[in-house]
Amino acid sequence: MPRRKRTAGSSSDGTEDSDFSADLEPTETPEHEHAHRQRNTRLTRASLRLSQSSQQGHLTGRHERHFSISGCPLYHNLSADECKGKASTRDKQTEERTLSHRQDENRHSTRNQAPTERHLRYKEKVTELRRKRNSGLNKEQKEKYMEHRQNHGTSREPLLENITSDYDLELFRKAQARASDDLEKLRLSGQASEGGNMIKSIVFGRYELDTWYHSPYPEEYARLGRLYMCEFCLKYMKSQTILRRHMAKCVWKHPPGDEIYRKTNISVFEVDGKKNKIYCQNLCLLAKLFLDHKTLYYDVEPFLFYVMTEADNTGCHLVGYFSKEKNSFLNYNVSCILTMPQYMRQGYGKMLIDFSYLLSKVEEKVGSPERPLSDLGLISYRSYWKEVLLRYLNNFQGKEISIKEISQETAVNPVDIVSTLQSLQMLKYWKGKHLVLKRQDLIDDWKAKETKRGSGKTIDPAALKWTPPKGT
Repeated sequence: MPRRKRTAGSSSDGTEDSDFSADLEPTETPEHEHAHRQRNTRLTRASLRLSQSSQQGHLTGRHERHFSISGCPLYHNLSADECKGKASTRDKQTEERTLSHRQDENRHSTRNQAPTERHLRYKEKVTELRRKRNSGLNKEQKEKYMEHRQNHGTSREPLLENITSDYDLELFRKAQARASDDLEKLRLSGQASEGGNMIKSIVFGRYELDTWYHSPYPEEYARLGRLYMCEFCLKYMKSQTILRRHMAKCVWKHPPGDEIYRKTNISVFEVDGKKNKIYCQNLCLLAKLFLDHKTLYYDVEPFLFYVMTEADNTGCHLVGYFSKEKNSFLNYNVSCILTMPQYMRQGYGKMLIDFSYLLSKVEEKVGSPERPLSDLGLISYRSYWKEVLLRYLNNFQGKEISIKEISQETAVNPVDIVSTLQSLQMLKYWKGKHLVLKRQDLIDDWKAKETKRGSGKTIDPAALKWTPPKGT
């Protein structure tokens, strides 16, 4: 798997368009892009140092350690003791407010009446505090802020003093502490985990899927514990409300790209990673939730994606996909392959593998999947290779079997053929030669399973309408 990774950006304006969108398109010059990558690298490393070096303390002042940058006192330019002091002050203010509420006679009956004398005094106090706000930063303060930015970049929160009134700044600090405390409660309840897969589930179409592995979604999405995704354009969102608004205006009903295969309700779309970059990046992020060995996330331009769908009256629903390098030096016909969990153990994985070899046959090449394979991928491929060999041997009428001829007819790499024959104990070394043994018992078992299974989930070569793309 190509080890290419870039840092994703995201927007968070809280609307239905606040998901991962076209802001990832490269628009900078090479010099700016290089500087941008260096800045993101510094940010990632600095954030990692913050989370590892400041294990003690929490922004709320109520916990001994933190597990994310949002709870790190150092990130917020505070110390653990300062956070504890602010927590004590907030507790005292809460007690005083509760006591004053109790002193109000019959609160519920007076809620819609004129404000009390206490309310008026508090309003005057707030007005006076806001009136004291500085109109701007003096030269010394500006130099201090610039020095802080140069020393820490975006790895720490900017200095916030003197930007607004002390009262409003304190309100902002309280909101930060409350949000960090909510995140800590999610972690303690198991909905968010330290250093692991924080996205526990995704809402995808009519399914809610539990995830298996960590995927590098932006932190503001990953820490939510649950993501909401459009099953057609694959954009990810923070809430059910945003998803509902998005689905009301999303015009997509199938993957972008060209439909190169259709039989009954099964279709396969060829999607170019260069032409449909955002879709392919979102597809890779989604796949990483269910694949352990995947390392391709954002550099999708050199790849083609073959997306299999199942159609009904609402659209073409994602079943699975495999990616393939446009120019593979080692003739890999699959870089990454995935069947969505809700469609596993239904024959779709074998269909995807068979389709990849069908493309290799049209290209007149011998193909093989890129290593390392995931555990499920290895099981699927070994099962497919076994089926291909047994079918070939069942139809073979000659006397001498050639590994090269098997490879040319099936498009399976000779190395994969030999390893499969060895696992089936059908390859023996005798008198200086390797002999292929035709084990009729295995062939009969395969024929019985084929008869029982029927011809439902199979790829029909006649339904393929495809011309091999020219290398780019």
